[in-house]
Amino acid sequence: MKRLVVVGGGIAGLAAAYFAMEKAKKIGGSISLKLLDEKDRLGGCILTERVDDFIIEGGPDCFLSEKPWALALCEKLGLGDRVLNTNENRRVFILSHGKLHELPEGFMLMVPTSFLPFIKSSLISWQGKVRMAMDFFIPKKESDEEESLAEFVRRRLGEEALEKIAEPLVAGIHAGTPETMGLKSTFPRFLQIEEEYGSLIRGMLARRKMALQWQKKAGPKRTMFLTLIDGLGEWIECLKEKVGEERVGLKKKVVGLRRTEKGDYNIRLSDGASFETDSIILATPSFTTAKIVEEMDAKLSEILLTIPYVSSATVSLAYRRSQVHHPLDAFGFIIPRTEKRKIMASTWTSVKFNYRAPEDHVLLRAFVGGANNEELVGLDDEEMLRVVQQDLREIIGIEGDPILTRIYRWEKSMPQYLVGHLEKISKLEERISLQPGLFLTGCAYKGIGISDSVHDAEIIAGKAVEYLKNLN
Repeated sequence: MKRLVVVGGGIAGLAAAYFAMEKAKKIGGSISLKLLDEKDRLGGCILTERVDDFIIEGGPDCFLSEKPWALALCEKLGLGDRVLNTNENRRVFILSHGKLHELPEGFMLMVPTSFLPFIKSSLISWQGKVRMAMDFFIPKKESDEEESLAEFVRRRLGEEALEKIAEPLVAGIHAGTPETMGLKSTFPRFLQIEEEYGSLIRGMLARRKMALQWQKKAGPKRTMFLTLIDGLGEWIECLKEKVGEERVGLKKKVVGLRRTEKGDYNIRLSDGASFETDSIILATPSFTTAKIVEEMDAKLSEILLTIPYVSSATVSLAYRRSQVHHPLDAFGFIIPRTEKRKIMASTWTSVKFNYRAPEDHVLLRAFVGGANNEELVGLDDEEMLRVVQQDLREIIGIEGDPILTRIYRWEKSMPQYLVGHLEKISKLEERISLQPGLFLTGCAYKGIGISDSVHDAEIIAGKAVEYLKNLN
């Protein structure tokens, strides 16, 4: 029986293990599979905690429906009836000059697609609105040289759109800064729209029309953001069951990898144990992967170390509803760095999704760190709670102390797709091809979102199974 080891028990590793087993069955074969993780639990950055009647997400709290792979996996696992839409109130606020302003209805990412809400908005000045409207007349870029996201937004929509909308949105998604982020690797859709329509606004209007037509034909309506009724941890538990607990090794830290004379791989663990496998999928952060492969392929390790990461933290706070003065009539708010606040954003968790807090209570979540304020992740618990509560108190008006708090720190958890990221990935793939049977997956390479990770894991699992199938 052919042997496959998956290293890393986050969503990418779990999905890779699951898909490998499924694909092996389809071709009439079977594989000996092991999934290893250095921690004492599976899930990676997905961590759901239930405290009394509160459901708290330590890491990501949802996945996108427009990228279909995560939803498809949930349905494949039999979790389709557990998928939970967001509530109807889908507004988002942006803090500007100390006040919350609604992101106008019809904005798709940073692009307006509804005229009246945009014109009436108090968020963007008249000069800023005129500058954004000029997108209709600005010619598309002729050069193939990659732009940063900031350069692209500034060129097409202007400085105010960059500062008030693009930057805080990007900080919330990527924990990065638009000045360094590569457009091709983070928002390739914008390039495609510019090329096809010559205008972001014109292109988004066309795509919005197509999306509305598709929704009319589609089955049960799904909102943009989805989760599971008991949180994303429910997904992890289901995957763990499908893979099989007997195949999972926790607190197993892989520290080295080398090729044997037979052509298979010898895996070395931190406890001194070692064993062989025919193929291996490394679903670990790229800097961890670099250490694992360093002895075997120093050049591959060197390329992997060129992908930078930043740290972030989430702080969840529960209050009695009467303690919060704001109507909480949105999913939350994001904060431009020009506001010089400690937190990047706040999600009003119990407004966004049902079942997150008991009646007459609210669950709020704040985000700290990222590329602009990474040092804040190192604050001790008491100080972090103090700065988060101060910002929330001043922005939405809160009386008294929370009845429950949880802090989750994610050290070097967010890979940064800088300008030139795709060239790095091309070099990586070229180098990996020199090591048959070795495969890499995870959020460091071809998409940081949950759905992107699931998609890449499925592709990589297919390649690993095909490799094993063709082994003599």
